[in-house]
Parts: sequence; structure tokens; C-alpha cells
Amino acid sequence: MPIHFFERAQLRASPWKNGGGVTREIACRPPQAGMQNFDWRISIAHIASDGDFSVFAGVDRVITLLEGGGVQLSSADDSVLHALDTPLQPFAFSGDAAVHGSLLNGDCHDLNVMTRRGVCQAEVRVLFRDETLLPAPAGLLMAIRGTWQVQANGNTANGQQYTLGAQTGLWWHDDTLACQCQCVDSDPDAALLAVRFTPSPH
Repeated sequence: MPIHFFERAQLRASPWKNGGGVTREIACRPPQAGMQNFDWRISIAHIASDGDFSVFAGVDRVITLLEGGGVQLSSADDSVLHALDTPLQPFAFSGDAAVHGSLLNGDCHDLNVMTRRGVCQAEVRVLFRDETLLPAPAGLLMAIRGTWQVQANGNTANGQQYTLGAQTGLWWHDDTLACQCQCVDSDPDAALLAVRFTPSPH
């Protein structure tokens, strides 16, 4: 089945080698790919102290603050200089850059999306209202706040409906899906994080 479900609280934590935080991987392709040969990867990081980000040559990154005080991102060559201090505002940067992260006000949690340059590219958005997402052969939806109903239209999930509560989500691969996303409760702060992967243009 190309659609997979997850609960954030159930994701396995992998401590960083430098002891500065942990990563919880949600999904990557190909399956069981290592850090040097994935096409795309999505994870949630808990940053607990200042430190250097890993360099990923040939990889494009998008980082989104989920909660916490945020982190100041900076590189020695000034190609990256950004205060990631506003939740749910994705920021894109090159994985080639040697980036240092300095916590702004305590620890924080961030969603990290990485794609292999020349293979695929990612669109990362946060939805605050009902919307239909354009078709994509792979992607992820995670309810941040509120309860969302998702209708997936594709080859294997034609018109099927799924309900995502806060801090739960789904991801798919190997089936081009268009997703109709609708908030089904009255939470005025409802938010749904949406990631679409598409092939890189050649």
C-alpha cells in the first residue's frame, strides 16, 4: 500500500553523535536508504543545544519550526543567515552549506525535508484553510492543530477519505495523488503541514 500513517509520539528517536539533539525519521525513499543515497527524507529534529548542522552535498533542505524558541541559522560564507523563530514558516537552504545553529530561547522542534538535487524537489507549505493540493507522486500531510479530513484521488486511493488528528499524519509514494484537505472542527488555529515531492526538471 503506497499510503502510510504515523503518529508523531510513536516515531523512534535517534540521538545525534554530538549529543545536541535527536532526530525522529518519518519517511525516506528508497526504503532503508542511508544519509548518502536517499532521494528524499522527512524527519523531526529536537534541537537541545547550539551546534553545527551536518553538511549534505548535493541536497536541498527545507526546515520548518514546529514549536519552541527557534534557532539562528548562519554559515561562514554568509550564504545562510536566517532566524528560524516563527512557527510554521518553511525556510529553504542548500545542504552544501556548513550551517551553525544557535538556539534563540530554549530548545525547539523542527521538521526537516531533504531532497537529492537533480532527482526530485520539495514543496513545503502550511495550510490554514481548506485546499486541494496538486497531484504529486510522493508527499506527506501532518496535522499540526485541529482535525483534518483528506480525500486522496489516485490510482490506488481513488476517492478514499482519511482523518488526521493533531500530531498525526500520512505519507505516500509510488502513486500520483491529488489531496483535498478540509478542516472538520472549529479550531481557529487549525494548521496542516503539506509536502509534495516532484521530479526535478531536466
